[in-house]
Amino acid sequence: MTSNAASQLVKDIMQTEVATISPMATLRTALQEMRAKKVKSLVVEKMHAHDAYGLITYSSILKTIVAEEGDIDLVNVYDIHEKPAISISGQVETRYAARMMVTHSIRRLLVLDNNELEGIVTMSDIIGTVLELVEE
Repeated sequence: MTSNAASQLVKDIMQTEVATISPMATLRTALQEMRAKKVKSLVVEKMHAHDAYGLITYSSILKTIVAEEGDIDLVNVYDIHEKPAISISGQVETRYAARMMVTHSIRRLLVLDNNELEGIVTMSDIIGTVLELVEE
């Protein structure tokens, strides 16, 4: 990572428009939302103020369908989502977000402030920032 990309903060590159879904929604609904919003993951909403956000991805849905031979109308998001989703503060330098992603073999981090969703940062967001700086 170049020094400019390394010193940039997560809040400066995160996506603030985050696609969310209820934990009680069916997998069919989740897939329809992903398709409609052209995203590969959805943030699973908290059930109450002290709960944690979750994450559901195309991969987790596909694994469930294959493993369980599941009916996507009978399985809820709650049953298979990753919770708590790995998160980071927007006040952290992007190099630490990149390091977390590499260390944990993940492609996205939720950006939280005081346990409230602020945005999401993906590996593509970080790579895009690095590429912009290289092209300057």
